[in-house]
Amino acid sequence: MDIPILYQDEHLIVVDKPIDLPVHKNDFMPNDAPYLTKLVGDITGKWIYNVHRLDSKTSGVIVLALSSEIAKELTLQFERKEVQKTYFALVLGNPGEGTFDQKVLVKKKSKFKKPAVTHYKTIETVQTKISYKDKEDIEFSLVKITPETGRWHQLRQHFAKNKFDIIGDTHHGDFTLNKIILADTEVRRLFLHAAKLEFTHPVNKLKQEFESPLPEEFQNVLNHYKS
Repeated sequence: MDIPILYQDEHLIVVDKPIDLPVHKNDFMPNDAPYLTKLVGDITGKWIYNVHRLDSKTSGVIVLALSSEIAKELTLQFERKEVQKTYFALVLGNPGEGTFDQKVLVKKKSKFKKPAVTHYKTIETVQTKISYKDKEDIEFSLVKITPETGRWHQLRQHFAKNKFDIIGDTHHGDFTLNKIILADTEVRRLFLHAAKLEFTHPVNKLKQEFESPLPEEFQNVLNHYKS
């Protein structure tokens, strides 16, 4: 599996994570299943330390540390909300611009919730001829998202709670709509992409900024329904 490296030095590495790849191993995976920290370790020949979470179904920019000390410093930046994260998503409807601040579940099958803050801005909206259930000629929107917090499935939970389901979300989303879009476009993925990450280098203290271009599947789906 190809893992594009955006930056690497003796302290950290920034990569563009493919979709459907877990960041680290968990108890539900087969022993030989690939995961990001293992693959990057194989590429670099170094032990890789996870710093922040990116859902396996989400693509895009993620930073990994090459020592426990650097991992700790970077993790503190995330905890102190000093890291700027920018995502793009394709969602049902047109949410406009604003902030979601409802509490979200902390993990699967849990009833415990924590505060979460998600800012969003609609970039482009497309009118379709898709109608199902009580919905007619639905709209899709490309949305720019800048979360303040980093809870489990935070963005997916927030948009689903507010009836702007992220397309391709098989956990919180609109399953009927997902099936329609898959049949129409033959594109199967969660339409959520970590496009930009900004943080301070723990050693030289310089601002770091890394970007990943919007995957072509996003524009392909928008273009399909424009025509």
